[in-house]
Formats: sequence, C-alpha cells, structure tokens
Amino acid sequence: MLSVLVFLPLAGGLLATLVPSSGDDDRRAGLVSLLFSLATLGMAIGLISAFDTDGRELQWLTDFTWIEQLGIHYRLGVDGLNLFLIALTALLWVVATAAGLLSRWTRPRLFFLMLALGETATLGAFCAQDLALFVLFFDLMLIPFYFLIGVWGRGDRVQATTKFVIYTLVGSLLMLSAAVATGILATPDGSETTFVLQDLASRHLSTGSQNWIFLFFAAAFLVKMPAFPLHAWLPDAYRAAPTPVLVVLSGVLSKVGAYGFLRVVLPLYPDATVHFQELMLLIALVSILYGSVMAFSQNSATLVVGYSSVAQLGFITLGIFALRPEGAQGAVLQMVNHGLVVAPLFLIIALLAARAGGSDDLREMGGVAFRAPVLAVVFLIVALATLAMPGSANFVGEFLILTGVLKAKIVYALIAGVGVVLAAVYMIRLYQRAMHNRVGERVESRDASGADLAILAPTLAAILALALYPQFVLHRSDPGVSASVEPVRALAAQSSAEVARR
Repeated sequence: MLSVLVFLPLAGGLLATLVPSSGDDDRRAGLVSLLFSLATLGMAIGLISAFDTDGRELQWLTDFTWIEQLGIHYRLGVDGLNLFLIALTALLWVVATAAGLLSRWTRPRLFFLMLALGETATLGAFCAQDLALFVLFFDLMLIPFYFLIGVWGRGDRVQATTKFVIYTLVGSLLMLSAAVATGILATPDGSETTFVLQDLASRHLSTGSQNWIFLFFAAAFLVKMPAFPLHAWLPDAYRAAPTPVLVVLSGVLSKVGAYGFLRVVLPLYPDATVHFQELMLLIALVSILYGSVMAFSQNSATLVVGYSSVAQLGFITLGIFALRPEGAQGAVLQMVNHGLVVAPLFLIIALLAARAGGSDDLREMGGVAFRAPVLAVVFLIVALATLAMPGSANFVGEFLILTGVLKAKIVYALIAGVGVVLAAVYMIRLYQRAMHNRVGERVESRDASGADLAILAPTLAAILALALYPQFVLHRSDPGVSASVEPVRALAAQSSAEVARR
C-alpha cells in the first residue's frame, strides 16, 4: 500500500506526458496529474482513518532486501511521527497542482511531471525506514526542484537555481558520507552491515563518531529547512520560484529536514544530540530572532513570509532539541500547522500581486479589504493562525514547544518568547499594508474568484479543523514522538545531573 502511495503521483506525471499535444494540452496534462494527486490524498486520508492510535510499531510495513551486499532494504512504514506529514504532503501537492492549472506553462507536460516527481521523492523520504533509502529520496528531491525553479522560475532564476543547488548538494553529500559511515562503523565484527533504522538504533557508535556524523546530518537538514546561517539560498529561490512550486517548497520540503532530526538523528546519535543540544538551541534561537527581524524589514510580501518561515522552523528546531516529549509533540504539530498556513499565504500573495500589476511589493498594494471582502476574511484567518492567535492550532504548537523548552532550558524559552511577539508584529504589518491603507496606484479591486477559493478551501478547512481539535494530531503522533525522544531525554537528564554534581 505504501509503495502505491509513494509512486502514484509519479505514475500520474508519466501518464500526463502521454497526453496528446493540442492547444490546451497544459490543462489536460495538469488534470491527469491532479487526479493522481487527489488519489494520493485519498490514500493518505485512509491511512489516518485506519491508523492504530495505540500501536507503537510501524504500520503498513513494507520490507524486503534491495541490495543484499550492502545491507540496504526497501523498507517503508508509518507511525505517529510521519503520519500527518504524509497527509500534509498529499494535501499541499493537490493545492499546488490545482494552482498550476490556472497558469499556462511552456512544456506543460514536463512541468507537471517534475511536480509529480517532487511529490514521490518527498513521500518516499517521509515513509523510508532504511537510512540509505531515506538518503536516496532526500537527494532525489533536488532534481525536480532544480528544473521547476530553473526552467519555469521568474526573474534571475539561473542565479537562484545555482545557489539552491550548491547549498542543497553540499548538504546532501555530507549526509551521504555520514550515512555510509554510520552503516559501516555501527557494524560489529562478524555481523552483517545494515542500514535499517530500527537495527541501527540498537547498534552503538562511539561518541567521537557520533559527533562528526551528527554535524554532517545537521548541516544537511538545516540547509533544507532552512535555518540561520545556512539560509542564504532562500531569498533568491523564493523570488524566482513559481507560486505552485513555492507552496510545496516552503510548505513541505522544509519539514523533511526537521523530520530527519526526529527520525534519524535523535535515535541513532543520542550522545551527540545531548552534546550539541546547546548549539542547536542557539541556532534555533538565532533563527527565530533573525527571521522575525528580517520579515519585519521586507517590502516584498513573498520574502516576509519566507523569512517568517525561517523563524517558524526555528521554533520547530527549538522544540525538537528541548529533548522533552512536550517540545517534540509541539514541533510535530507545528510542522503541520506551518505547512497549512504558509501555502495559502503564498497563494493569497499571488492573488494580491495580480491585482497590483504583478508586483508583490507591499508599497504598491493596499486598499482592497472592503472591495474584496471574501479574500480579506480568508487572508485574516490565515494571518491570525500564523501569528499563533489563542484558539488556533499554531498557538497550541508554540505553547507545547515553549513548555518543553521551559522544562529543559528556561533562558532559551524566555528569549524565544520575543519571537512570539515579533510574529504578531510582522504578520499584522503584512496584512495591514496589503489589504488596508490607501489604494495602490495600479491596484485592481476585485474579489477572489470561485476557482481561487476552491484552491484555498482545503487548507483553510484544515486550519479551522485543527484549531477546534488539535488533539486529533497530538493523540496519534504521541507514541511515535515518545519513541524518538525518550532515549535521548534519559541521557540529557543524566548529563544534567552530572553537571549539577560538579
């Protein structure tokens, strides 16, 4: 079942390339790809409905030896850690594919094929339970996004693609070498090499080996998120990426890095995780403050949301490296929340830019709130969720993260609280300048169309549903999160006790 889930989008993309060429072949190819994305979303919803909430073992496990000589398995599975990230991926790819249908593309069949390949690679990374397989899917994500930005991007797309590829490729190479080293160094004398995550977790690496391997994985994941100071590719890539690509780039791909910390780093390298806890918390804290300040200082609405993502991913990293169940639970919930709010934000910015002569400059927007009331209400709901207004699932996620950090490192939690205040400042500024004030000189005052609202509706419904019942995610993710964090938590508590005795 999981193999079908992972490769179904790619099958749709390949089928879309066979659509006969005609004057509207972009719509035909897109519709085929959309149908397969919808089928993938249906399967993801089926996983949630049939998920055993009390089970701690992997469900729907697929496992067979792929490369016997290297000990690599084709192993896929679902637990509470990846269940909702799989569903988020499926949902946002439906939204992105539907948004892609509203534009005309050169070589449209290739565009939708690359979009579908990106979904397959991302689903594969979330489902993989073998370290080598995870690295394979992780690296595969680079290929479609190289083309999606480089071929169909805007502005200086060549420079943006080059910077994106260099950063991501260097991180991927570091991760590949770290994964190979893990499989080899963790193999006891006389035993067979394996890359199965569950088996590697039971094989202890020396502290020295864990330390450098941890840093290699951390570099790869922090680039993907991105986090300060490995975020330099973000401004160019976000300006250049087409809106449908931006939806999944920011909404989903950034979560693969955060997920990698919980799935790979904490269980396999617990000693190094505790050793570098302070460093990772510091990186998270600087990302929160830097991203918030940069978001407040931007005139480009796209970059306001882009830098806000740096801050939000900083909160997620903070929750993970609190090494407490509450913090990790909040991080998982916040991964889902951030994906659900950032996707409609980019779509709304695209709608506003279309009404401002094609510019996303806040100085050229404004004054459409009363002339486009439906769009204004939708934007307001998403903006309030983004700034973690009480009553939203984002508030619950940030509350859990700060609770975990308070119990672990109170100083970091107090400073991170400044980021909560700054989020309110830059999101209110974005909404105020985009929707109110005077009407821009080139602004066309018209409301969202039915097609626009249909694309925004799924994410909006999910935001409202989780605001009413965030426990739906928390209850199902708890066993998987606990299994990832508890061993490291014990080491962290032991380390703190030793420091206190000294």
